[in-house]
Amino acid sequence: MISIFKSNKEESKGNNIVLDKENIPKHIAIIMDGNGRWAKERNLPRTFGHKAGVETIRKILKECDKIGVRYLTLYAFSTENWKRPKDEVSALMKLLVEYLRKELEELNKNNVVVRSIGDISKLPKICQDELMASYKKTKNNTGVVLNLALNYGGRDEIIYGIKKAYEKIQKGEISIDDIDDTTFGNFLYTEGIPDPDLIIRPSGEQRLSNFLLWQCAYSEFWYSTINWPDFKEEDLHKAIYDYQHRNRRFGGIK
Repeated sequence: MISIFKSNKEESKGNNIVLDKENIPKHIAIIMDGNGRWAKERNLPRTFGHKAGVETIRKILKECDKIGVRYLTLYAFSTENWKRPKDEVSALMKLLVEYLRKELEELNKNNVVVRSIGDISKLPKICQDELMASYKKTKNNTGVVLNLALNYGGRDEIIYGIKKAYEKIQKGEISIDDIDDTTFGNFLYTEGIPDPDLIIRPSGEQRLSNFLLWQCAYSEFWYSTINWPDFKEEDLHKAIYDYQHRNRRFGGIK
């Protein structure tokens, strides 16, 4: 059994996991890996795995909102994912549209803010339109921020930031001496979003896969062999519990 403790104290007894409500990660980022493996294990097409993964998004988003996570960034489609078979890419784009159309009213009702990072101009127009409608509908909400990484790549983002900074310098709006890690962060897709405290990757892989390369400098990582469609609220609690028992020094000494 996994529960959320009602006081500020942290406890763990046997298989019980108790979370410290005063130390919930503000920003959790998840590499949603294992949809294809999940489908293969069941002799199903990969697209079935992606659909099952959407159901997991619903559960984890609700749980994050419930326990006080303020930002949830989901690695939904990378700049490298265009290399996948065309039918799979097409299915992923349709799934994005279906998700936004079906869930937007519920997301808005639950005070969720929908945002995205990445170059969405390369997505099909129908995807861009649904994203813009979602931004507009939820922009004044004050609940958890659902941040979808779409056509996103960490290296691509850093190059994007360099170009934006260069444009500002060329226009005389800033000088090169104004550039530090804080100002440069304002030129990235994640402007205004705190760096992730915790990055979760299910399915057994242990690499970043070009995800939030700048922002992950001091993130805690949590890996699991569970495929994303099988990832449950209890697994999220385990990851947070592990995070809460780490000594985060940020290069210093405690």
